[in-house]
Amino acid sequence: MRFIIQRVQHASVTIEGEVKGKIGKGFLVLVGIGLDDDEQVADKLVQKLVQMRIFEDENGKTNLALKDVGGEMLIVSQFTLYADCRKGNRPSFTRAGKPDQAQKLYEYIIQKCRQEIPVVEQGEFGADMKVELLNDGPFTVLLDSAEVMA
Repeated sequence: MRFIIQRVQHASVTIEGEVKGKIGKGFLVLVGIGLDDDEQVADKLVQKLVQMRIFEDENGKTNLALKDVGGEMLIVSQFTLYADCRKGNRPSFTRAGKPDQAQKLYEYIIQKCRQEIPVVEQGEFGADMKVELLNDGPFTVLLDSAEVMA
Protein backbone atom coordinates (compact mmCIF):
# COMPACT_ATOMS: atom_id res chain seq x y z
CA MET A 1 0.00 0.00 0.00
CA ARG A 2 1.25 3.45 -0.81
CA PHE A 3 0.03 6.83 0.40
CA ILE A 4 1.28 10.04 -1.19
CA ILE A 5 0.49 12.70 1.41
CA GLN A 6 0.51 16.30 0.27
CA ARG A 7 0.10 19.10 2.78
CA VAL A 8 -2.29 21.50 1.10
CA GLN A 9 -3.91 24.87 1.64
CA HIS A 10 -6.88 23.49 -0.30
CA ALA A 11 -7.72 20.63 -2.67
CA SER A 12 -10.65 19.30 -4.64
CA VAL A 13 -11.59 16.42 -6.89
CA THR A 14 -14.00 16.84 -9.79
CA ILE A 15 -15.78 14.09 -11.73
CA GLU A 16 -17.58 14.88 -14.99
CA GLY A 17 -17.59 18.59 -14.16
CA GLU A 18 -19.02 18.16 -10.66
CA VAL A 19 -16.99 18.68 -7.48
CA LYS A 20 -17.06 15.37 -5.62
CA GLY A 21 -14.87 16.35 -2.67
CA LYS A 22 -13.31 19.60 -1.47
CA ILE A 23 -11.19 20.54 1.54
CA GLY A 24 -9.40 23.51 3.02
CA LYS A 25 -6.13 23.20 4.94
CA GLY A 26 -5.09 19.59 5.38
CA PHE A 27 -3.92 16.51 3.50
CA LEU A 28 -4.57 15.37 -0.03
CA VAL A 29 -3.86 11.63 0.15
CA LEU A 30 -3.38 9.59 -3.02
CA VAL A 31 -3.91 5.91 -2.16
CA GLY A 32 -2.41 3.02 -4.13
CA ILE A 33 -3.32 -0.52 -3.13
CA GLY A 34 -1.09 -3.47 -4.00
CA LEU A 35 -1.84 -7.14 -4.58
CA ASP A 36 -0.90 -8.30 -1.08
CA ASP A 37 -2.49 -5.49 0.92
CA ASP A 38 -5.14 -6.14 3.57
CA GLU A 39 -6.88 -4.41 6.49
CA GLN A 40 -3.90 -4.95 8.79
CA VAL A 41 -1.66 -3.03 6.39
CA ALA A 42 -4.33 -0.33 6.01
CA ASP A 43 -4.65 0.05 9.80
CA LYS A 44 -0.90 0.58 10.18
CA LEU A 45 -0.70 3.17 7.39
CA VAL A 46 -3.83 5.03 8.53
CA GLN A 47 -2.37 5.35 12.05
CA LYS A 48 0.85 6.75 10.57
CA LEU A 49 -1.17 9.09 8.38
CA VAL A 50 -3.40 10.60 11.07
CA GLN A 51 -0.46 11.00 13.46
CA MET A 52 1.94 12.46 10.85
CA ARG A 53 3.36 15.70 12.24
CA ILE A 54 4.05 17.89 9.22
CA PHE A 55 2.41 21.15 10.25
CA GLU A 56 4.48 23.90 11.84
CA ASP A 57 4.17 24.81 15.49
CA GLU A 58 4.70 28.30 16.95
CA ASN A 59 8.48 27.81 16.59
CA GLY A 60 8.34 26.87 12.91
CA LYS A 61 9.07 23.19 13.62
CA THR A 62 7.00 20.44 11.99
CA ASN A 63 5.52 19.18 15.25
CA LEU A 64 1.77 19.33 14.66
CA ALA A 65 -0.53 16.64 13.29
CA LEU A 66 -3.70 17.12 11.23
CA LYS A 67 -5.92 17.04 14.35
CA ASP A 68 -3.76 19.67 16.05
CA VAL A 69 -4.44 22.21 13.30
CA GLY A 70 -8.09 21.29 12.66
CA GLY A 71 -7.10 20.02 9.22
CA GLU A 72 -9.23 18.17 6.70
CA MET A 73 -8.46 15.22 4.45
CA LEU A 74 -9.22 14.40 0.81
CA ILE A 75 -8.57 10.76 -0.15
CA VAL A 76 -8.24 9.80 -3.82
CA SER A 77 -7.62 6.29 -5.16
CA GLN A 78 -4.62 6.08 -7.50
CA PHE A 79 -3.66 2.63 -8.77
CA THR A 80 -0.89 4.23 -10.86
CA LEU A 81 1.19 4.46 -7.67
CA TYR A 82 2.02 0.82 -8.47
CA ALA A 83 3.37 1.59 -11.94
CA ASP A 84 6.35 -0.58 -12.81
CA CYS A 85 8.57 1.33 -15.24
CA ARG A 86 11.60 -0.97 -15.22
CA LYS A 87 11.06 -2.30 -18.74
CA GLY A 88 10.27 -0.26 -21.81
CA ASN A 89 8.41 3.03 -21.86
CA ARG A 90 4.91 1.86 -21.03
CA PRO A 91 4.24 1.28 -17.33
CA SER A 92 2.94 -2.06 -16.14
CA PHE A 93 0.36 -2.18 -13.37
CA THR A 94 0.47 -5.90 -12.57
CA ARG A 95 1.45 -5.18 -8.94
CA ALA A 96 -1.63 -3.02 -8.32
CA GLY A 97 -4.45 -4.62 -6.36
CA LYS A 98 -7.37 -6.16 -8.24
CA PRO A 99 -10.28 -3.70 -8.52
CA ASP A 100 -12.70 -5.52 -6.16
CA GLN A 101 -10.09 -5.96 -3.42
CA ALA A 102 -8.69 -2.44 -3.91
CA GLN A 103 -12.12 -0.78 -3.76
CA LYS A 104 -12.98 -2.54 -0.51
CA LEU A 105 -9.69 -1.45 1.05
CA TYR A 106 -10.10 2.11 -0.27
CA GLU A 107 -13.53 2.35 1.41
CA TYR A 108 -12.08 0.78 4.57
CA ILE A 109 -9.30 3.40 4.66
CA ILE A 110 -11.85 6.21 4.32
CA GLN A 111 -13.95 4.75 7.14
CA LYS A 112 -10.90 4.44 9.43
CA CYS A 113 -9.82 8.01 8.68
CA ARG A 114 -13.34 9.30 9.45
CA GLN A 115 -13.04 7.73 12.90
CA GLU A 116 -10.04 9.99 13.57
CA ILE A 117 -10.55 13.14 11.48
CA PRO A 118 -13.85 15.11 11.46
CA VAL A 119 -13.74 16.14 7.77
CA VAL A 120 -12.75 13.43 5.29
CA GLU A 121 -13.76 13.91 1.67
CA GLN A 122 -13.13 11.41 -1.10
CA GLY A 123 -12.86 10.81 -4.80
CA GLU A 124 -14.67 8.00 -6.58
CA PHE A 125 -12.92 4.68 -7.04
CA GLY A 126 -12.17 3.94 -10.68
CA ALA A 127 -13.53 7.25 -11.97
CA ASP A 128 -11.76 9.68 -14.29
CA MET A 129 -11.02 12.44 -11.80
CA LYS A 130 -9.54 15.89 -12.02
CA VAL A 131 -7.61 16.78 -8.87
CA GLU A 132 -6.69 20.35 -7.99
CA LEU A 133 -4.53 21.39 -5.07
CA LEU A 134 -2.41 24.13 -3.67
CA ASN A 135 0.53 22.25 -2.18
CA ASP A 136 1.71 23.99 0.98
CA GLY A 137 5.49 24.08 1.26
CA PRO A 138 5.57 22.13 -0.98
CA PHE A 139 5.43 19.30 1.51
CA THR A 140 4.92 15.79 0.12
CA VAL A 141 5.55 12.49 1.92
CA LEU A 142 5.43 8.88 0.68
CA LEU A 143 4.23 6.17 3.06
CA ASP A 144 4.97 2.72 1.63
CA SER A 145 3.83 -0.40 3.46
CA ALA A 146 7.00 -2.18 2.29
CA GLU A 147 8.93 0.19 4.57
CA VAL A 148 6.36 0.80 7.33
CA MET A 149 5.61 -2.90 7.90
CA ALA A 150 9.29 -3.95 7.85
